[in-house]
Amino acid sequence: MNTSHVPKYIFVTGGVLSGVGKGITAASIGAVLKSQGLKVSIQKCDPYLNVDAGLLNPAEHGECFVTKDGAETDLDLGHYERFLDIELTQKNATLSGRLLRQLIEDERAGNFGGKTVQLVPHLTQSIQTAIETAGKGSDVHIVEIGGTVGDYEGLSFIEAIREFALKVGRANCLYVHVVYVPFIGTSKEFKSKPAQNALNDLRGFGIVPDAVVVRTDEPAPQSIAHKIALFGGVNEGSVLMMPNVDSVFRIPEIIAASGLMSRLQSFTGARIKPNLADWSALIKRQQSKKAKRVRIGLVAKYMDNEDTYISVLEALKAAAWYEGAGLDIVWMNAETADKKDFKTVDGLLVPGGFGERGIEGKIRAATYALENKVPYLGICLGLQVAVVAAARRAGLKDANSTEFDMGTKHNVVYIMEGQQGLESTGGTLRLGDYPAKLVKNSVVAKTYGATKVTERHRHRYEVNQKFNGDIEKGGLTISGTSPDTKLVEYIEASDHHYFVATQAHPEFRSRPTRPHPLFVGLIKAAK
Repeated sequence: MNTSHVPKYIFVTGGVLSGVGKGITAASIGAVLKSQGLKVSIQKCDPYLNVDAGLLNPAEHGECFVTKDGAETDLDLGHYERFLDIELTQKNATLSGRLLRQLIEDERAGNFGGKTVQLVPHLTQSIQTAIETAGKGSDVHIVEIGGTVGDYEGLSFIEAIREFALKVGRANCLYVHVVYVPFIGTSKEFKSKPAQNALNDLRGFGIVPDAVVVRTDEPAPQSIAHKIALFGGVNEGSVLMMPNVDSVFRIPEIIAASGLMSRLQSFTGARIKPNLADWSALIKRQQSKKAKRVRIGLVAKYMDNEDTYISVLEALKAAAWYEGAGLDIVWMNAETADKKDFKTVDGLLVPGGFGERGIEGKIRAATYALENKVPYLGICLGLQVAVVAAARRAGLKDANSTEFDMGTKHNVVYIMEGQQGLESTGGTLRLGDYPAKLVKNSVVAKTYGATKVTERHRHRYEVNQKFNGDIEKGGLTISGTSPDTKLVEYIEASDHHYFVATQAHPEFRSRPTRPHPLFVGLIKAAK
């Protein structure tokens, strides 16, 4: 443990191109250090001028991850939570837009006393304050800097972490640079020059890395590590060659077995051998021969970017490994999916989402599952379309959500009180942790093994309980509500083996070594 009460800081930067694997690298380093008994915290610093991730297009940027305190963040925080098995908060996500907004507000309030407000030192100081705040109380605080070194929008962050070493002492800072070395098929050779240039860029900004992680598509010869070390000015033992692997969950073990581990031990002072038994067991479950395979239909509208549903996908995989089942995720376009598609799978999952596109296909999926006893898990919007499906089965043919049909006479789903007029505004939904009480002996209560639960939320529409009778007539019962009973949180089909839906987002609390019970329930029912 760090007894000096000054955290050790590990800064993870990237070069050559974006999407090189900084988030997984940062999370894996954190997992290794945590397994040594260190208290680890982690943070993403993004140069986006957005205030939060709530209004970013998921088709382009991937899922909007929600923390327990309601922050809408980058999907990397999901990686962090899954690898470290911790719950993060708003302080663990830092965006340029939020910091700049605060600086402007402070200047408008006269807090700068008429001085010129500049990126350096004022924005860089704000970044440093955010880092110190997020790392408070930890033995090691890991900071991932989004984007690629040299990007204009990220220069303030690079300068901030350079200055940070002067503030807390260079001995308390470890810089890890993640680079990519491409393989040119025509010449059959790895090209390290882009990585060398990326290292030169970093040094040009005043930071000499302590370690380099080299990403490659295929295993590269040791000569590449030697060249990277020579031109990067680092010890060859601190260059970790990281080719693509069959599972990202192998990476903590790879780090622990590499020369980078001795560098980390020297930095943190922790000499305890990493205990990665849980990760070894996870890999064993992943790789074990499966007696049964299940096909789960994911009824979605974003078909071109799997990262849009990454937490759902990871939760499904973890549940399947836990159950010892093989898993085939069948992507179904919500705009076109119908009975012939639904017939091909063992279970259906309708994830959260917004907007009218594909909504009728999702209603068709819920209807099919209800009428054909197909295991079903609905998440957020997946609950709402199930309610619409039940109401229509009960005879309310125009039943709908007012999100999609303002003129419906049977608004079985409508906007929550206080949400009117906020539809295009970020950070205003019902966000973060909320408790629910479950009906005793209900399917959800038995699945959770509890009658009181807490899950994360992200929605502004709710079930209109004026239609509870119609919903029940259509085959569904309310099996969980908010403690004051005003909001429907869970529904299920009483005559169905497993038809469950929740207004919450349980995928955010699922872990690879501890899958969420609702996803385990779906896999178990589909086997």
